[in-house]
Amino acid sequence: MTAATERTAIRVERPAKTLRELALDKVRDAIVEGYFRPGERLVERDLCAQLGVSRTIVREVLRHLESEGLVANLPNKGPIVAMLDLDEAKQIYEIRGALEGMAARLCAERREPAIVEALDASLKNIRESYAAKDMAGVLAHTSSFYQTLFSKIDRHVAWGVVNLLTVRINHLRSMTIKTKSRDIEGPAQMAKIVEAIRQGNGDAAYKAALDHVTSACAIAEAVLTAQKTAD
Repeated sequence: MTAATERTAIRVERPAKTLRELALDKVRDAIVEGYFRPGERLVERDLCAQLGVSRTIVREVLRHLESEGLVANLPNKGPIVAMLDLDEAKQIYEIRGALEGMAARLCAERREPAIVEALDASLKNIRESYAAKDMAGVLAHTSSFYQTLFSKIDRHVAWGVVNLLTVRINHLRSMTIKTKSRDIEGPAQMAKIVEAIRQGNGDAAYKAALDHVTSACAIAEAVLTAQKTAD
């Protein structure tokens, strides 16, 4: 061992994520996956105990989640899990439909087997996650599917726009993917997108992507309306 190696042998490597980032991931996932329900109060003291972190970190996490639209800070009540707004949800699906339809069309026009292979791989993972009732896996592989649509055609700006909405999109997805028959219908609709891209049919790819988003929007509308009625 050289002198230089001896001096670096005990170096402490910086963890991949800070404690704040780890806490943020935990609370975000808990909201998206339904552990914390819409309208539920987020009490700093309780979160400190549950996460094992300081109140300073908890406050930073809540502020960040407020900027993402997952937390709302109400006068005389404090932070709560934000209620999903139906009109806002519809706007998110409108944006998704326009951008994902465009991306699907361009992927089809590229006629690149590598695009189809990557989409097929994500779709296989989605189906396997559904079979294992791994909803976190469904969300992760669905995000990967759409990232492929945009990245393979170098539409990084468009993906950036979608990515800004990813947290709220996944919040909506966490509801729609649990509804009856979505484990069959969702992947089947996505398979139509892949098949149109495989055939190089831009119009069919656009329509299949739009149909999938429209279906998800209808499900989200029904769930949110039912929740509002129950409240």
